[in-house]
Amino acid sequence: MPKLLDSMINSNDIKKIKTQDYDKLAEEIRSFLIQNVSKTGGHLASNLGVVELTMALHLSLDLPQDKLIWDVGHQAYTHKLLTGRKDMFCTLRQMDGLSGFPKREESVCDSFDTGHSSTSVSAALGLVKARDLSGDNNKVVAVLGDGALTGGMAFEAINNAGRLKTNMIIVLNDNNMSISENVGGMANYLGKLRTSAKYTGFKQNMENTLNHMPGVGKVLVEKLKRSKDAIKYFMLPSMFFEDMGLTYIGPIDGHDIDQMLKAFVAAKRAKKAVVVHVITQKGRGYQLAEKYPSKFHSVDPFDIESGQSVGIDKTVSYTKIFSDVLVRLASTDEKIVAITAAMPYGTGLSCFKKHFPNRFFDVGIAEQHAVTFAAGLAMGGYKPIVAIYSTFLQRAYDQIIHDVCINNLPVIFAIDRAGITGRDGKTHQGAFDLSFLSHIPNLTVMAPKNSRELEEMLSYAVACNGPVAIRYPKGEAYLGLDDHQTAIEGGKAELLQEGTEVAILAVGSMVKTAEEVVELLKQEGRTVSFINVRFVSPMDKEILERLSIDHKLFVTLEENVRNGGYGQKVADYLFETKKQGIRLLNIALPDQFIEHGGVGELQKKLGLDTESILNRIKAEL
Repeated sequence: MPKLLDSMINSNDIKKIKTQDYDKLAEEIRSFLIQNVSKTGGHLASNLGVVELTMALHLSLDLPQDKLIWDVGHQAYTHKLLTGRKDMFCTLRQMDGLSGFPKREESVCDSFDTGHSSTSVSAALGLVKARDLSGDNNKVVAVLGDGALTGGMAFEAINNAGRLKTNMIIVLNDNNMSISENVGGMANYLGKLRTSAKYTGFKQNMENTLNHMPGVGKVLVEKLKRSKDAIKYFMLPSMFFEDMGLTYIGPIDGHDIDQMLKAFVAAKRAKKAVVVHVITQKGRGYQLAEKYPSKFHSVDPFDIESGQSVGIDKTVSYTKIFSDVLVRLASTDEKIVAITAAMPYGTGLSCFKKHFPNRFFDVGIAEQHAVTFAAGLAMGGYKPIVAIYSTFLQRAYDQIIHDVCINNLPVIFAIDRAGITGRDGKTHQGAFDLSFLSHIPNLTVMAPKNSRELEEMLSYAVACNGPVAIRYPKGEAYLGLDDHQTAIEGGKAELLQEGTEVAILAVGSMVKTAEEVVELLKQEGRTVSFINVRFVSPMDKEILERLSIDHKLFVTLEENVRNGGYGQKVADYLFETKKQGIRLLNIALPDQFIEHGGVGELQKKLGLDTESILNRIKAEL
């Protein structure tokens, strides 16, 4: 018997199946996702939680005319399946394969490329205004998680949406989680809505009782429904969305398609913004993901029966090194505090939380607030460490400048996932941090060559009296070159090997690759100078001056876009000091957004692997 999922070839094909087959299709989708993600890796728990919700949306909308925008977008796998991309799932997150996020290049049904949180309502509001200005009448739906409501941008958009006199639908997918469990006042508020069985039961019982009253019952029910929903105001402590000018529907079961279809029909009739609040279970249908939703939020290939990762080298990561060192430093310095923006596990701060719960702060998906909050802590005499992925730190650029660096406060930015991060693609590559940080006055920007140097840089940063950023890559911590370790001196690079003619200056993660290049050049009879840059800002100009005496070629290596990176700073120095006869080979990431793929694959494709770098140097020589 053919599977229902196999018939989902074009958008809106779901409308051709029978109502009684909805549960069967949902079961097929979950089975398909578990089987496929176990082979490719990807975001599992979030996608298992929105199967019925996605089905209900596709049944209610006419894609691609109607616009469906997913906040973050890592939960759009079912959406992709229902828009004809099933046969591409074997390539999920692989080089040149299916993206793990919405991507307009893949399908006209993907309305907006997304990867960061709290953006969907703003984008949807823009599409609503564009629709109205054009005289169209299509529907626009934004799907955001409850975790996204910890981000200020979502509130800004909701505030704006409250003034609408035209239809817009906001689906609040409430599973009480972002990546980890949600925190803060909004989480508590949604918890009250979510658990208000007293209200929902009271409302349903009242409607049932009135409907059975002969003559007047049904009339009274309809009048109650058309009223300002006084029952909600009476039974609930606060109606945030209603008070903001939006119509609120819910909470409803996000795994009951019939309930959701009725809610969406009502929502589409409104001449204003409507919030449809659905309750879903993250990881639904796979027992291990239900039990450990954070662990199965984003997974490597795994064994379905045990849930354990397969084919993954269990080496020590830079994140683990950071975690261990921070706990050690904090055990002897009670002024050290740690801040995360909803990612205690991913940034390695869960261990700090366990040891120092009173000095650990999870502010939710609110990077801007995290940075200014850290500034306040620093002003109050503490030493805050803000651990954020490179791609997410972009969201707090103004706060870094205005609140930390202008005040010259001792805030430490632990920038994880710097450089190429791999399979999450262009929204998650940490390709820009050196460019947007190294030109800021007062901010020291560092990158360690190996695990031990990360330890020493953290100790150095804690002792500093101003802002410091330390960027380090995803994955295995490099253990080599320990025998070359010299003490860290402010603003000074480390000379690992002295030679002539060619000077290779490598930043952070590129030191390992540079070591391999140097060794291969040595085998060809060349002696080169090998420099571990350490400090991108302030830049060590003294070592550049020294190298310029007897070197004709400078080679800079960095996992950052070329524009604004370390190589350009060196070029600027050579130009300003009028160094004649010195050529510069600036090897960096291209000035473009980097698609998804394995880290090694992308490095080779982009010319940052050992062979490519060696060939470019030999060609230059």
